[in-house]
Amino acid sequence: MHTLAELKEQAKRKSMQTVAVANATDVDVLKAIKQVIEEDLCSFLLFGDELKTRSLADSIDLNVTSPQLSIVDETENPGAAAVRAVHQQKASILMKGNISTKDLLTAVLNKECGLRSGNVLSHVALFEFPERDKLLFLTDAAMNIAPALPEKVQIIQNCVHVAHCIGIANPKVAPLAAVEVVNPAMQATIDAASLTQMQRRGQIKGCIIDGPLAFDNAVSRIAADHKQIHSEVAGNADILLVPGIETGNALYKSFMYFAGAKVAAVISGASAPIVLTSRTDTAENKVYSLTLALLASTTF
Repeated sequence: MHTLAELKEQAKRKSMQTVAVANATDVDVLKAIKQVIEEDLCSFLLFGDELKTRSLADSIDLNVTSPQLSIVDETENPGAAAVRAVHQQKASILMKGNISTKDLLTAVLNKECGLRSGNVLSHVALFEFPERDKLLFLTDAAMNIAPALPEKVQIIQNCVHVAHCIGIANPKVAPLAAVEVVNPAMQATIDAASLTQMQRRGQIKGCIIDGPLAFDNAVSRIAADHKQIHSEVAGNADILLVPGIETGNALYKSFMYFAGAKVAAVISGASAPIVLTSRTDTAENKVYSLTLALLASTTF
């Protein structure tokens, strides 16, 4: 797979699913919903103030009478209502609308009617670059601040699961560090070496891991060859595992602002995919995120 547009072609071959949107009174979210409905990818349950939702929909010519669209008037707690719909299997995907991430995740983690699975929740981003011939995953740029080794194992597994869903059978994972040798003073290198050994011993399945790798050695075969690093992962990574949220956040935004990348992103690790887009994401990127969630949801 070379482009995010190919995700939509895959999704069109899947059965129709329903997305629950937590507080749909957001014009950019509604623009993405309009495009997805026009491409006949899925249906939506929109939770929030019905009058405001209809007014915003009218402003962008979104047909609220579409059979793929239902508005649920819920002004008190649209986040909890949307999560409950997924919990009750009335929808298979949760999408963030005009609601704070904190409030939405509070509903997701509700013990009685949330989407807890017992696993770590992590952010999985899939990038398309103008000058790169394949897509690249980055994890975790938004959820886990400073994951320890056990959390990194689950973050990898969450991302590998999504990779499998889009047809990457054995993704190559590069645990990033500042250097490509183990340094006892740098915890990221110790964790990377441990993850590599755990995969080789079968403790982490469904992928190939090699690290520590510096960023250039993970994505550039020229850089890897120059430093005489020879492995299946070096220079050809499918997944970049960052050591902490600062690295992930900086890489994510660098990809967007300096490399002109397009992105699809989901939260993985819950009992259903969660589309947790940013206000700065374009409608196009929101569509790609929805599409990635549609593909991932079939195996949750």
